[in-house]
Amino acid sequence: MPSPRLRHEAIFLLVFALDLVNMFIATVAYPALAAELQADISTLAWVGTAYMLGLSVVIPLAPWLAARCGERRLLLAALLLFALAAALAGAAPGIGWLLGWRLLQGLAGGLLIPVAQAAAYRQCSPGQRGALTRRILLVALLVPALAPALGGLLVQWLSWRGVLWASLPLALAAMGLVLAWMPADGDRTAPRLQAYALATAMSALGVLLLALTWLGEPGHRIAGAVLLLLALVLATAHLRHARQQAQPLLRWSLLSHRGLRLAMLVYLAVPGVFIGSQLASTLQLHQAGYSAARIGALMLPWALASALAITGSRRLLARFGPAAVLRGGMFLQASGLLLMALLPQPPFALAALLYALTGAGGSLCSSTAQTLAFHGVEGEALGDASALWNLNRQLSFCLGTAAIALLLALALQWLPARATGVALGLAAVLTLLPMALLRRSQPLTIAQPEHA
Repeated sequence: MPSPRLRHEAIFLLVFALDLVNMFIATVAYPALAAELQADISTLAWVGTAYMLGLSVVIPLAPWLAARCGERRLLLAALLLFALAAALAGAAPGIGWLLGWRLLQGLAGGLLIPVAQAAAYRQCSPGQRGALTRRILLVALLVPALAPALGGLLVQWLSWRGVLWASLPLALAAMGLVLAWMPADGDRTAPRLQAYALATAMSALGVLLLALTWLGEPGHRIAGAVLLLLALVLATAHLRHARQQAQPLLRWSLLSHRGLRLAMLVYLAVPGVFIGSQLASTLQLHQAGYSAARIGALMLPWALASALAITGSRRLLARFGPAAVLRGGMFLQASGLLLMALLPQPPFALAALLYALTGAGGSLCSSTAQTLAFHGVEGEALGDASALWNLNRQLSFCLGTAAIALLLALALQWLPARATGVALGLAAVLTLLPMALLRRSQPLTIAQPEHA
């Protein structure tokens, strides 16, 4: 029988894999899904955005629910709801039903990672957390590589519905592990629920994503602009309320830490933009005659390049410093996206090389940002910084998907013959935006660990 630490780690890694599968596997099914359900680009983007929106808005609520209900009960309820929503999404008769079930699936999934992660790290001593982090990185590499390839095969063998049902075995396996390995919940004390802070934060995000989507549609642009202003008002109200609280829901004052602030922006502009660009690149490769299985297989060179980048990032940081590594990573990803834009019908070997460039660049940036985010943050502030970092991770994927979908929708109206290429080219430009903050007058440094 595994030790309690290994049991909790296994549960966390499984639900982490479950989240990644749902984030990466559906993209290759978009062309088939659009054809059967007659969905346009703006609506199609919400298949991913609805899931990630649900993930994002519920994260601040997860710690309170865990304290209120107990971690074991909450994980079981979330997994059951997740599995039910996945089954219904795969059986959806229309695009509206599909988006609704994907949103519900995201709301359930957003409760899994923070709760399971907290339980896993609580079982680890400080010396054991590094090993858990390495296992997390391994899952983060393998699942994005294998999920699209599996999804492509499922589209060919079954249909897009099989892709949405692919997470069901993982959800059921996770429920079995929670039932068998997690101890019963003990006495619980829940802090006061900050309903106003939750409502304004969740509303601001939802309105922002809807505004970005509507701005790309000719009949909704005025409404999109109005919603954009409303999102700004809601965000301002949330931040003003947070400044008046001794213990705010999210400790935004930590953004005065330059490393955390820059790391969050880098994650938005690099991994977030890459996830968003997958919609444009998938449609472009489909138009070039690629099958769903071949499109999915392109994530394998992406994962291999990512693994090499993560392995070498520590030495690169020690030799060149974080600013140089971040610049290099942004340049590599931007180069891959730009070449995809300029070469709409690449042979498979060249497409694999371009995906490898984005994988190497994105992982150099994400691994450096992860290190930079918590450098110099100590004590109780670590928990608050972790909450901001995990929320930003989900927001990056949501906003990246919505932003690229907006650019693609606008390009389809103005330059329909080159729409996917234009969207990928603009994604390359967005990838480079954080370079403006890497000023030599304020050098970034990360202290190297002492060796015994």
